[in-house]
Amino acid sequence: MSWSDDDLLLVTGATGLVGSHVAERARKQGIRTRALARSTADIRLLQKWDVEIATGSLTEPYAIKGAMQGATHVVHCAAKVGDWGPVEKYREVNVGGLESLLEAAGENDRLKRFVHISSLGVYPARDHYGTDESVSPNKEGIDGYTLTKVESEELFLEYVRRNNLPGLALRPGFVYGPRDRTVLPRIIERLRDGKFAYLGSGEQLMNNTFVENLVDAVFLALERDDLVGEVFNITDGRLVSKQEFIESIADSAGLRKPTKHVPLGVAKVLATVMETAWRTLGKDEAPLLSQARIKFLGLNLDYSIEKAKRELNYQPKVDFRDGMQRTMEWFREQGVA
Repeated sequence: MSWSDDDLLLVTGATGLVGSHVAERARKQGIRTRALARSTADIRLLQKWDVEIATGSLTEPYAIKGAMQGATHVVHCAAKVGDWGPVEKYREVNVGGLESLLEAAGENDRLKRFVHISSLGVYPARDHYGTDESVSPNKEGIDGYTLTKVESEELFLEYVRRNNLPGLALRPGFVYGPRDRTVLPRIIERLRDGKFAYLGSGEQLMNNTFVENLVDAVFLALERDDLVGEVFNITDGRLVSKQEFIESIADSAGLRKPTKHVPLGVAKVLATVMETAWRTLGKDEAPLLSQARIKFLGLNLDYSIEKAKRELNYQPKVDFRDGMQRTMEWFREQGVA
C-alpha cells in the first residue's frame, strides 16, 4: 500500500517514547499526522514536526471521537505504564481507553488500518527460550500494568474478530531509545548511587527492542491490508544478556560496572515480602524489589520473531550496540548521563 494525500494517521501516546518516533517517521514520509495529547502534555516536538493536535486523553470518549474523525490509519501507543499501583488505575486507561478508541474506530468508515501496540509482557511470567505466538497470554502472577496489557490485547483481538476491524497487534519487548524518560533514567540513577545489583547470574537474556526497529515494524503493519487479527513478537535481531545491557549503560555514562549479585531465589522471596508490606502500608511508590522487577531483571526473556520476519518482512536494522549508543548520546545531550 502506498500513502496518499487523503490519508490521515492518528497516533495515541505521541508524546511518549514509541508514539513520538512513530509521529516523527510519519511526518518525515510526508504523511498527514494527528496526535491525541493531554492538555498538560509537552507538545513542542509535535508542533515542530507540524503534527495536528487533538487535545484529550484516553479517559475522555468525546475527545477520542473527535480525534478519530477522518483518520484512515491508527497506531495506538498510549498506555498507563508502571510496575506498581492499583490495577483499577491501569485498567481505566489501558482497557477503558482502548474500548473508547475501538468504539470510535468502528464508527469511522474511512479506517483502513489499526495497529495496536501490545507487549511481550502478555506471556506467562517465567523463563522464555524462543517463545513464539502460539503460546497463549497469561493473567497470573503479574502486575497491574501487565495484566491490563493482556486484557487490552484480548479486547482488541475480540473486537477485530467480531467487527471485522482491519487491525493487528505488535508485541514489542523492552523498548529503549532516545526520549525514554522512565526506565533508563532510573537505571542510570541506581548505577550512579552504586545500588544496582543483578538478580541471579546476569546472563539471562533481555527482550531488547530499539525504538526505531519497532517503528519499522509499525509501518510494515500499517502498509499491509492483510494479516487482520494477527499478533507479532517484535525485538532486536540480537538479544543481549542483562549484564551486557547494564554494562553498556555504565560504560556510556562513565559509571562503575556493578558487581553485586542477589540469588534469584532470595530476590523472589524478598519481592513477595516487600510487596505484601507495601500494600499493607498503602505505599504509592514501588518497593525496591517487586515481581515486575524480578521479571525484567531476573528471567530469561528470549522470544522468537520468526513470524514477523516471515509474514511482515520485518528485519531489525539496528543492532543493540548501535541502538544503545544512540540512546546514550541522547541522554548525554539531556544532561542525564
